Amino acid sequence: MKKLLTLAAVAALSINSFAQDAVTINDSSDDGARVANAETAKKQFVAWPAFFAICELPETPDLIGVRLTIPWSTKQESVTGFDLGLWARTQFFEGFAFNILRNDVKDQLTGVQVGLYNSAAQADALGLQVGLWNEVGTMNGLQVGVVNSAGALSGFQAGLINRAEELYGFQIGVINVIRDAELRFCPLINIGF
Repeated sequence: MKKLLTLAAVAALSINSFAQDAVTINDSSDDGARVANAETAKKQFVAWPAFFAICELPETPDLIGVRLTIPWSTKQESVTGFDLGLWARTQFFEGFAFNILRNDVKDQLTGVQVGLYNSAAQADALGLQVGLWNEVGTMNGLQVGVVNSAGALSGFQAGLINRAEELYGFQIGVINVIRDAELRFCPLINIGF
């Protein structure tokens, strides 16, 4: 196991050092071409199929592929693909996020979040949240957990406590609250339309 972790760390460092070398390529023709070459090299780096996030370094704007958030994520603005680890945050996410402690998306979520605490509180979401505590701003999809909270939800909530400001769908749980409904509270099953 130690050899595998060492090999993974060496691979991550070599990918990062390769990207840094690629960005520092100097073209002797003119400044515009040099900037274009640096931007091309940077875009190639962020499209690598694997990215190892270690603490807050390195910072890249976009990521396509697999992000391993050990111990937590870096500051990507956009992630497309798989996000695996302990604690992750991003502006835009498209794909599958399995982080044990927390998944946090600020603006746009399309896909699946699985973890103890899943948050897209200010975001528009399309997909599924599975965890102990799930919260979302606006969502088309499903929430499955102990506590589910949504601003506007078109879909389904299943949990011990379900709360929605607006709901077009169903809630199944012990406590079900739809604040913008004629029947605001109903145990076991609540329907919003």
